Amino acid sequence: MKSKNLWSVTSVCVALLSGLFATASFAKLPEPTPEAKAKAAEAKAKTAWSDKVAAYQLCKSQDKVAAAYLKGKDAKAVVATPACTDPGPYVPEVAAAPASASATSSVAATTPASNAPVVPKK
Repeated sequence: MKSKNLWSVTSVCVALLSGLFATASFAKLPEPTPEAKAKAAEAKAKTAWSDKVAAYQLCKSQDKVAAAYLKGKDAKAVVATPACTDPGPYVPEVAAAPASASATSSVAATTPASNAPVVPKK
């Protein structure tokens, strides 16, 4: 009888703890800062570039293997494949967000503080 009671107490404790941790997982994270967004965009661009480099290297190695294979064969039915394109060196994008932020701050500095219309002098 005691073991049955122990299992029910254990199951209630497990249910309460899982409910506690489940509510913590619904917490909303704050918005990332502009610097974090820029860093994430930079990492995404660099990853895309490295994927292009990997595809280029794979294409070159496949061409090399195909050439070695066809060297010993009678290559009458050779299929034309597109040439491998080199992605070139990695060039980071210019950060446009800080430049636009400074432009908006300079516009805000030249805008009059009051809502009254500005009348030009004659």
